[in-house]
Order: sequence, then structure tokens, then C-alpha cells
Amino acid sequence: MSSQGEVTNLLAAWGKGDQTALNDLMPLVYNELHRMARRAWTKQQQGNTLQPTALINEAFLKLAGAENASFQNRCHFLAVACTAMRQILVNHAKSRHTGKRGSGAIALSIDDVQLAVNQEAAEVVALHEALTRLQELDPRKSQVVEMRYFGGLSIEETAEALGISVITVNRDWRLARTWLIREMKGESA
Repeated sequence: MSSQGEVTNLLAAWGKGDQTALNDLMPLVYNELHRMARRAWTKQQQGNTLQPTALINEAFLKLAGAENASFQNRCHFLAVACTAMRQILVNHAKSRHTGKRGSGAIALSIDDVQLAVNQEAAEVVALHEALTRLQELDPRKSQVVEMRYFGGLSIEETAEALGISVITVNRDWRLARTWLIREMKGESA
């Protein structure tokens, strides 16, 4: 990874409308984005048709198309990229779970892999819905989950991106996971 200052300068130039800065930025952050996408992809079941490179490309298009893009630094950009990847994965899961397959009905199939893909899609959608509820209650814990689960960031990377301590990220991660598990099982208080 090149200097953080160079990335920050390119992000600032991009925010001011310089499209060449965006072209110069991508090669500097591509490996890190690919690592994040690969981590997010490996959390998905086999049969997921959205490969890490496609996830990066879709996230990049989403970020490039954003009006008035403004990023404070590399960590802030990566945090926004995590959010974009989460949205893409959730939309992909929703499209596999609904639509052509009967709006939520589980398809009966001889192929066990297809059934597993449908179940995984339902789990991603359920996680997204629970994470949206957590966002309303505690936005920081929601961001921690988003960066760790969907972005594949480490505890240290998440702490840096959010500007909080490693201890706080560990505590938020542990509490958020417990809350999400209870919420997804219907045990919320």
C-alpha cells in the first residue's frame, strides 16, 4: 500500500470533482479492497455467484457514481467501501431469495447446493434486517459488525477506521454479535 497521504490527497481531489484522481486512486487501494471482498465472499456459502472481483467492481461503480463524494482519509474510504459491499451482498442475496423463485418460497430442488444457496441468501437478508435494527439502537456497534463481517476488517483496522480503541471494538463486536444472534432467533427484549 502506498502512503496514506497520497491516498488522502487523491480522495480530496476526487471529492472536488477530479475524475483523474479516481483513476489514480483505484490502483492504490485495489489490493486492500480485494482482500476485503475476498473475506466477505468466503463468509458466503458455496454457490455464491458474486465473486470477489465482481464485488469490488460493483462497489467501485457505486462509490464512483456517488454525488459529492467526500472522504476524510483512507480509513473513512474503506469504511464506506464496506458499507457498499454489504449493500451489494444483501441485494444479491435478496435477488437469489425472492423474485424469480416465488417471493420467499423455498424452491424444491434435487440439487442440495441450490437449497443451501437459498438458505444462505435468507440468512444474509435476516442478518441485514437485524443489523438495520441494531443501527437504530447503536450505530457504532452496527458499523463494527458491518466492517468486521461484510468488510472483513480486523479488530485493529476497524478501530482505526472508526477512530476508537481496540478494546472498544472488541467489546462492541462481542455485544453486537450476542444481540444479533438473539434478534435473529426472535429472542429480543
